[in-house]
Amino acid sequence: MPALNELAGEASAYLASAAHQPVHWLPWGEEAFARARAEDKPILLDVGAVWCHWCHVMDRESYESPEIAALLNAHFVCIKVDRDERPDVDARHQRAVQALTGQGGWPLTAFLTPEGDVFYGGTYFPPDDRFGRQSFRTVLEKVREIFHAQREKVAGSGREVRDHVAGLLREGVPGELTPALIDRGAESMARLFDFRHGGFGSSPKFPHPAAVDFLLARWWDTRQQWLRDVVEKTLVGMAEGGVYDQLGGGFHRYSVDERWIVPHFEKMAYDNAELLKAYLHAFAALGDPRFAAAANGIVDWTLEVLADPSGGFGASQDADVGLDDDGDYFTWTEAEARAALTDEEWQAARHRWDIHEQGEMQHDPARNVLWIARSEQAIATELRLDESRVRELLASARTKLKAARDARPAPAVDRAIYTSWNAMLAEALLEAAPILGRPDCAQPALGALERLWSSARGADGLLPHRAGLQAPPLLDDQVQAASAAIAAYEYTGRAAWLARARALADLLPRFADPRGGFFDSASEQGAGLLRQRAMPIQDAPTPASNAVAALVLLRLGAILEDDAYRAAAERTLAAFAGVADIGLFAATWLRGLDALLNGACRIVVVDTTTIRSLVTAAMATYRPRRVLAHADTSPVPGVPAPVALVCAGTACAAPVRDAASLKSTLETFGRMG
Repeated sequence: MPALNELAGEASAYLASAAHQPVHWLPWGEEAFARARAEDKPILLDVGAVWCHWCHVMDRESYESPEIAALLNAHFVCIKVDRDERPDVDARHQRAVQALTGQGGWPLTAFLTPEGDVFYGGTYFPPDDRFGRQSFRTVLEKVREIFHAQREKVAGSGREVRDHVAGLLREGVPGELTPALIDRGAESMARLFDFRHGGFGSSPKFPHPAAVDFLLARWWDTRQQWLRDVVEKTLVGMAEGGVYDQLGGGFHRYSVDERWIVPHFEKMAYDNAELLKAYLHAFAALGDPRFAAAANGIVDWTLEVLADPSGGFGASQDADVGLDDDGDYFTWTEAEARAALTDEEWQAARHRWDIHEQGEMQHDPARNVLWIARSEQAIATELRLDESRVRELLASARTKLKAARDARPAPAVDRAIYTSWNAMLAEALLEAAPILGRPDCAQPALGALERLWSSARGADGLLPHRAGLQAPPLLDDQVQAASAAIAAYEYTGRAAWLARARALADLLPRFADPRGGFFDSASEQGAGLLRQRAMPIQDAPTPASNAVAALVLLRLGAILEDDAYRAAAERTLAAFAGVADIGLFAATWLRGLDALLNGACRIVVVDTTTIRSLVTAAMATYRPRRVLAHADTSPVPGVPAPVALVCAGTACAAPVRDAASLKSTLETFGRMG
């Protein structure tokens, strides 16, 4: 008797949503590969996510079709994977399908031999011939025929793809660590900068917060105006565009156009964590209130939508409520907006957010994406009002539109607690607390980290990607959790957090390549392409785990004054210094190189239990490469606590005893430029 759909018991919301389908789905695992070998069938691998619109479309069009299901069940072993839950599976098969077809993305549709080698694939396949694509039925029939009639060719193609992927996964190329690499990276980013709209490249346009952070630090060091221009233009462009949710806060995943107006509407925890840091740092460095507003919006959305009452944060918010809409929850017709507002509010709102009878959405041209089209001053001039009155009208209009939107059926939130993404959000929120003056950020952040540490840590000391998930521990989860633990130590002064960061850092040799760098998982055990070791250095889209590892080691080395950690970071960075394309997608690695070559700004604060203002000033003042250490006694004999000592390079400034003096010292002492 053939196997039935086995996804009903899966914790993944994406997998569970397919449990009713007539396809005999299996989760990823050796059982599926053993069945394919025993039955001599090719494997269909579907990789998607709960937030992925076209994944849901293909589910409805093909995987819920009894005819397609019958074909699949008779001739294939079918595996469904949640890419958020198994990023290791996704990364390898994305590379394989890209090698075969030149395209990737979700849904990822791959055809594998029973041994796990990819011999054909693609992304979305329609149910019939359209969009210049063959129908899914046609593809299945051809794959079935080729698999059985041309076995040697299929096996050979699979081996070639496997060998090619193995080379792509090992991104490390050793080289010498020099300041010229930092200059080359900045110049590479400059060549991709969009001078008209901000950001990098053209459409579709993705945020690159690590690049913004890197360039902001370069500006602080050198005071070169072009660096500041890139940072400001990019952050303003995103914050004023439709890619930012003008009502509910938080950023959508990316913009389909170069102007940042029309987004793909899903919101990801990891995107918002890194964007929150970028806006916080830019606000602290440059003082632009627009950056604080965007940062506050991310915080508000995170606490309102993602926060779990038991601690931790969900993974994402879907783009759509149903399969037939495209961001309808987030967009407005002119009539809908007018109905929610007074006449005076409507006049201000339509000018501010460009609300017209003709909107921006292709599937429904009457729907408008809200984006900032005019300044408050321009609206005041057009409506012959005081700017203060315009601000009042816009504030009340935003409140009413948000309330009207809240009454709509909302896109689902994936409540999965992933270690790395929770750590990223927690660290960002701990930075937000002092910079924005929002202590309400701290407890949810610390609670998330406590939940990870108390409920998820394995007997081997490593953290799983998700509690209860049977999968090899991933490097990304360890280094992001260690980074967040350092931030928790800096914020609270509790030595236990520093000890946790050290414990995770000291387990990194479990992932190490003797030649330098770290593999993405702790072992090469697994089915199919999971046997191929990956050593990532590209930010795609989350910060590269090897680069985060280097930053963690450098921060620990500076806080503890331990050269062993610094040496380990140097070895990690050197393992990738020969990579040809040191630029936009290696921005986190460049941040690590900057920290290594230019050194930390080390702040030692004493007696933080009674003088919280020194810690707040240390964390709220922008200073590249800053680390904060806590001491029980004054590091300067004869100087009573409370005191803060700032050291940069090989020199230390005079001790300071108040927040204003500490801020001034951080802004000026030891600056390179």
